[in-house]
Order: sequence, then C-alpha cells, then structure tokens
Amino acid sequence: MSIIQAPSSVVMIRPHAFHPNPETSADNAFQTQAQVDDVSSRARAEFDTAAETLRTAGVTVHAFDDFGDSDTPDSVFPNNWFSTHTGGHVALYPMYAENRRRERRSDVIEMLKRDYRVSEVIDYSGLEQDGLALEGTGAMVLDHIGRIAYVAKSNRADPVLLERFCAHFNYEPISFDAVDAQGTAIYHTNVLMGIGTEYALICLDMIPDPERRRTVAERLSENGRAVIDLTHDQIADFAGNAIELTGDSRVLALSARAYEALRPDQLAIIERSARPLPLTIPTIETAGGSVRCMLAGIHLTRRPERTDR
Repeated sequence: MSIIQAPSSVVMIRPHAFHPNPETSADNAFQTQAQVDDVSSRARAEFDTAAETLRTAGVTVHAFDDFGDSDTPDSVFPNNWFSTHTGGHVALYPMYAENRRRERRSDVIEMLKRDYRVSEVIDYSGLEQDGLALEGTGAMVLDHIGRIAYVAKSNRADPVLLERFCAHFNYEPISFDAVDAQGTAIYHTNVLMGIGTEYALICLDMIPDPERRRTVAERLSENGRAVIDLTHDQIADFAGNAIELTGDSRVLALSARAYEALRPDQLAIIERSARPLPLTIPTIETAGGSVRCMLAGIHLTRRPERTDR
C-alpha cells in the first residue's frame, strides 16, 4: 500500500486552554462562537476521543500537551507551523497572527529527530519580522505524488515565500483566488480541498476564474484521481478539511459533521480506496478549523527501535 500521500503517523497537540482565537477571527469566516461554558474541557475530551479513534485504526499518534502557559488558543492546529517531507526534510513556517507564532515548539522537532530520520530543518519563521506568512499545510494543500502545491491566495500565503518553498522542496505552485458564497476570501486552502491517493475533495465553484478552475480540476485528475466536487454548504461543514492516513488500512480522517455532509455517491468514490473515519469535534470546529488542521502528517522514515534503552 502506497503511503506517499497518506502518512501512517501524525503529531497532535492536546489543548488545555482552548478557545476561538480573537486574533484570527477577522479573516477566518469559519470561526463561530462556542455555545457552551466549559469550552476548554469539552475540546480536550473531543481531542482525546479523536486520538484514540485514530490509534484504534492503526495510525501512530504523537500527542503533546499545551497547558496554556503561552496563550496559544489555536495550538490544537499544528499543521500550520511545520510540515515534514520524504527524504528527511522538515519545514518551519511564519505565521500571520502574533499569538499563533508561539505555537512552534522545540520538543516536537526533537521528537521527530529522535524517532524519525531528519536530515535538515528549513526554518522560514524569521520572515515573520518582514510581515510574511506561509501557514504550512493549511495555506498549501500538497499533492505529494504529483509534487504540486495548491494555494488559495490570502494573507496567510505570501507568493514570494511560496515560490521559495516550492523551489527548495521540489513542488510546482498552483495559486488561485478562492471565495465563499458571500464573496469572502478563503483563509486557508485546506478548508477548500483535500487530496487523497486516488481521489481529491474540492469545491471548484469557489474558484471564480473559469480557466483557473479548469486548470485545477485537470491537474488534480492527472494521476487518475477522481475529483469529488463539493458544494459551498459542504465546505461550510468542513467536508474539504480531511486528510488521508494509513493505519491498518487506508482511512480518510474527517469530522463527523463533514462525514454527514457528504452524499452517498461521494462517499462511494472515497470508499473505493479508503475507509471514512469520522471524528466528533464540534467544539474544536468553533475555532474555524477541523480534522485536517488538527493532524500534522509525518512523511519521514521511522528509525528502527533501539534495544539498548
């Protein structure tokens, strides 16, 4: 089973002081007000159940705690500040909101170096001082097979930094404007689309330029992928914010809300090659992200277990 697109291990950050982030609400139309009092404890319980569900499916989960010491309400979404790549490469990214910059943590990188083969860490985060941002696999949806980085234009994805990343990591950038039904720019590409091994989820109608829309659809289908065209309403339910993983079998991790939003014919296409794995995270979704945002895939080679420990 190919795991190029679907990693078998992930990093997750357990939230102890979760709440929707006021610093990101201005350009994240997916954020909503949590309608419960015990937001933090509910988010933590959702996290623990989701992590256990992934482990039961055979996915390796490296969970780290954020006890809230640094006021990082979005830390449950680690895929924005780092990514990993075959060949032993790790990238650290500059973040748009100031309080999100504090989410980067050395213990995660040290774990990767200890348990996986890491040959280099490329740190772009210093470019925050120049007002640049490229928020990892939130801003970029990566086709690891076709070596394409799909990017919805936003203040979270600086075009010069995107070109630099793509040149270094050998991806072809494909950028496009994307807006929701109200004409609001999509803040992160990974709420609009997700790429599996044999299928891709995307709302093509959110790309207003017909030629760009056609190009994206054609490139997604180049490697024989079925393109599942989502509706605006399905995107609002986070149906595009999903990630394919490899456990005991190939699974598509997505939220229960996203799963319920998909039509039977769309699920049938997914189920040809992956088992949908719904995770119930309604409190966490009030922060404007869903399952894909919670999971930082590890595309690195695992080191052999040492016997002298």
